[in-house]
Amino acid sequence: MQDWDEEVDLLVAGTGAAAMSAAIAAADEGLSVVVVEGSDKWGGSTGMSGGGCWLPTHPGMKKIGVADSEEDVLTYLDGCVGTADEVGPASSMDRRRAFVRTAPVVHSWLEGHGLEWKTAKKYPDYYPDLPGGRTGGRTVEPAPFNVKRFGDWWDHARFAMPPGLPLFAGDTYLLARAWSTPSGFVGGARLVFRALGGVVTGRRLTGLGASLSSRLMWIAREEQGTQVRLSTPVTDLVIDDGVCVGAVVSGPDGERRIKTRRGVHLGAGGFDHNLQWREKYQGIDVEYSSGNPANLGSAIEIGMRHGAQVALMDDAWWGPSVAPTSSSPALFMVSERSMPHTMIVDQEGNRYVNESTSYVDFGHAMLEHGLERTNHSWMIADARFGRKYLNNAFLAGKKALFAEGVAVKADTLKELAEKIGVDKETFKATVQRFNRFARTGTDEDFNRGHDAYDNYYGDPTHGPNPNLGEIARGPFIALKVVLGDLGTKGGLLTDEDSRVLDTNGVVIEGLYAAGNCSASVMGRTYPGAGSTLGPALVFGYRAGKHAAARKGATVTSMED
Repeated sequence: MQDWDEEVDLLVAGTGAAAMSAAIAAADEGLSVVVVEGSDKWGGSTGMSGGGCWLPTHPGMKKIGVADSEEDVLTYLDGCVGTADEVGPASSMDRRRAFVRTAPVVHSWLEGHGLEWKTAKKYPDYYPDLPGGRTGGRTVEPAPFNVKRFGDWWDHARFAMPPGLPLFAGDTYLLARAWSTPSGFVGGARLVFRALGGVVTGRRLTGLGASLSSRLMWIAREEQGTQVRLSTPVTDLVIDDGVCVGAVVSGPDGERRIKTRRGVHLGAGGFDHNLQWREKYQGIDVEYSSGNPANLGSAIEIGMRHGAQVALMDDAWWGPSVAPTSSSPALFMVSERSMPHTMIVDQEGNRYVNESTSYVDFGHAMLEHGLERTNHSWMIADARFGRKYLNNAFLAGKKALFAEGVAVKADTLKELAEKIGVDKETFKATVQRFNRFARTGTDEDFNRGHDAYDNYYGDPTHGPNPNLGEIARGPFIALKVVLGDLGTKGGLLTDEDSRVLDTNGVVIEGLYAAGNCSASVMGRTYPGAGSTLGPALVFGYRAGKHAAARKGATVTSMED
């Protein structure tokens, strides 16, 4: 006989997209739900993210005249992720089909709960030229949310961009060239008017991932009445005869044993900031993650303790980042490296990658090139880049960057090479070759600027290639680039309904997982903007619905 302190239908760990999606879906079915968050801040990595969600075939695509189909999406995933046999069970065909079929359902479901979606019409898939790829439309993002509605609860929110600047992720590529192109100026003006509109109407609008996490929290806590407890981590599961029947949590009032009639859902993030695990699984000795600092892998460890299988633990949502300073963390790089008059070189002075490629592919290139965390690259820019385009790193603290050697300035390329310690002759040859490519418009080494994704963050007014510009006018600047990430992508192995599998591939009944504490259905790549949050919402939703359908210890798949 177990001794319990309380009893609920579903216990949900975490407050990011996966967790809240599961909580909302279960509450929709009439289940009693309690959400527990291990840290003192709600929102998880979702609140710190760009907020985009890759939800192919969603209804908004038809409204902008973009056709899509399940067949095209699966073909595209085969091309960019690899076949299910190549990637492994985390990206099985059952899980892929479940994601694709449920994505439009989740879009409409959240719309019904008041979430206003904006379709990113011009944001391409990351491999748009592959069969089944699209040059825009599959990514959606939430409209700005008025966080004044939360009152004091907002004081406990986790976010990257403070309220008052209601950004869409789609604004960023325009803002980067706000004073150099007509479209950039218009985009900047729209943001200003959007922000002013919030001020004059007495609202405190937030955008990006904070808007998504806020809307999900509002639905669960304010509209459905779900109890959300902060500083209450799950410390153990209670497994009875192979079935998860509850969990142990700690909190301000001490340890509590919670019995669950329908299950436990783990949506508590990856192991972004667990350096011991990152050394063990990924071979890195320093981490520059942009993910939630509370992500230490506890949910994954608890699952493993009870026989759960894990996959993709050696991988992450990698990407280049500007090295940190004593006053600011590493800054994830997206648009800067795609603009003309920039290139990235290694410590010898050689280019090694298409600078405009997707961040995950860039990260993998850094790893393959031997650029582990203790090493670095340099982004080289000439004076025109600084005059024409926004550099987010400088907004974060220009003085500290130069004072601490993260940014280096020189009047000549020879002087710059000396200051950053690369071989002068190698660097000179690299610049000369790169400048020839810029003049012809064709990158013969890495094909930079060859597709719609590369061009998205380029300058459409610059020719002959919107991503290539000569590096010839001083003063020149070099920015130290390290391997960063948006979080880890390995974790508990789950089936198409988010049920956790044990080391024999058998379902652990009553135990669910989604988000970055589960192994990604996207395998080792990143098909499009929002390939973390889209699946998090989808598999959280499927978990909540499946838990609601459980009748006793055994339930068939939602597909049956």
